[in-house]
Amino acid sequence: MTTDASTAGDDHIVLLGVKGGPAIRPGSQMPTAQLVVLGGQRIVVDAGLGVTRALCDQGVHLPTLQTIVITHLHSDHYIELGPLLHTAWTAGLKTTVTVYGPAGLERYWQAFLDAMQDDIALRIMDEGRVDLAGLVQIRVLDAAHDVDLGDVCMRAMRNDHPPLVDSFALRFDGGGGRLCLSGDTAYLPALAEFARGVDLLVHEALLPSGVDALVAATGNGDNRLRHHLLRSHTAADDVGRIARDAGVGCLALTHFVPDGLAGFSDDDWIALTRKTWAGPLIIGKDGMRIDLKHPIKSLQV
Repeated sequence: MTTDASTAGDDHIVLLGVKGGPAIRPGSQMPTAQLVVLGGQRIVVDAGLGVTRALCDQGVHLPTLQTIVITHLHSDHYIELGPLLHTAWTAGLKTTVTVYGPAGLERYWQAFLDAMQDDIALRIMDEGRVDLAGLVQIRVLDAAHDVDLGDVCMRAMRNDHPPLVDSFALRFDGGGGRLCLSGDTAYLPALAEFARGVDLLVHEALLPSGVDALVAATGNGDNRLRHHLLRSHTAADDVGRIARDAGVGCLALTHFVPDGLAGFSDDDWIALTRKTWAGPLIIGKDGMRIDLKHPIKSLQV
């Protein structure tokens, strides 16, 4: 392992981007990405817009990347995967990065290599770099099999994020910590068993009262976006039910829908979640670090 800032200290997660959806606007946060540091391993989960800069802001030396996980193929979760890997390569990446994700992710990666083939070939010839394609292994994420990442066990569970089928929640156990990430999902009571007893549950959250305002802000007038949001995401009070039924140590909200719209604040998320969850609660922010052993110290509300 490296000794850069991202590996120092206790097991933790950094919420690199906490906005739900791909659009950014003045006042919004950045789309989804997380950095999990657990059991001596460092794992990037999702690669939304801004992930490369966010990792650097956490002191990550990009050529040391080893493991990336993509939870599903919505653009706000993988649009910057190619640029992240390419930027790490230009910064000196020479070792293999393993990328776990749904079937179809390999098409994205091959298309990115094709789109950048002139630049890649030129840099190999002119700068003496190794071939980028040979440094990246794409592996299909499989809910039926655990993945051993050194001393960390990663488990995947299909969640409920229609119309996608291959969309996953993740659980990490290792070192001194237990962590569950919901991914994007509708209310899924089975997730409580998957997350049973973890130190920290990081769960996406929907504010139903903000859906119409978000739809209006996008200019989408045919109601399909509204339907998607309501059937594919979890209202904050239902998130609280999952945390309560799972007996988690702490709950952190992320992937906020909506985010960055006037008229909505942290108080709205807190009020709705508190209807069902009385335990430690964190309202996620871009760049927030949450220590797994002492999450309550990370902006508890």
